[in-house]
Amino acid sequence: MKQENWLYEISPRKKLIDLNIREIWRYRDLLVLFVKRDIVTLYKQTILGPLWYIIQPLFTSVILTLIFNNVAGVTTGAIPSFLFNLAGITAWNYFKDCLTGTSNIFRGNAAIFGKVYFPRAIMPLSITISNLLKFGIQLGIFIGFYLYFVLTGKSIAPNIYLLLFPVYVMMMALMGLGLGMTISAFTTKYRDLTVLVGFATSLLMYVSAVPFPLAKAKEKLPELSWAFEYNPITQIIEGFRFISLDFGEFSWGGLLYALVFSVLIFFIGLIIFNRTEKNFIDTV
Repeated sequence: MKQENWLYEISPRKKLIDLNIREIWRYRDLLVLFVKRDIVTLYKQTILGPLWYIIQPLFTSVILTLIFNNVAGVTTGAIPSFLFNLAGITAWNYFKDCLTGTSNIFRGNAAIFGKVYFPRAIMPLSITISNLLKFGIQLGIFIGFYLYFVLTGKSIAPNIYLLLFPVYVMMMALMGLGLGMTISAFTTKYRDLTVLVGFATSLLMYVSAVPFPLAKAKEKLPELSWAFEYNPITQIIEGFRFISLDFGEFSWGGLLYALVFSVLIFFIGLIIFNRTEKNFIDTV
């Protein structure tokens, strides 16, 4: 049979950066299937099921409010402390879920990858898309409490920069996806990295100024303020709170820095992911 009569040709990737959009579109039905699988199986055979989408951010926000605002005395100005923490947790959870969900792609799906061909990038992409549902639910909770505090007389309102909301969501997705794909590639050889991811993300939340304003970190820890300012996730969290609550720090330089870093880490992760998928089955 001549090569020009073949419908598909499966061969190792030759490009350093290959988004493979055409092939992913061809397998879009499989992408939808994986998204449904991720949503349905996440809380299958659990007592509360999807209610965990709601319980987790609420309880976390309450705990952060009690510890940082009531005990440690961290102030959030005219913004209710609970709403301030809920805004940070809502943004942080989407980034964290994309990171942790994609950080074990190769090991978690080795049985599927070893039996049938499809664009491997569909797996991390499906996790990122399915996490949008969880993010949307938690964003709805945030909006609900937002309206409650407005109706009770709190002087809070978004600003014109709210138009940048899609940009911040895109940065969360790209950064979580890029870091997750990079870690997933390394876990094919170093399995203990899977344990490290959970521990590292817990620490990263505090270095990203999720439970306190960036200005407070500069005031209390001036010698370590650079660790917060140059953390691109801090810029995303702080920016998300600024556009929604009109509270915190915002600069176009910080936004551009976070955007460039997100795109860069995504392409780095994509390069490592594409190189690893050629021979990961021999090491996983």
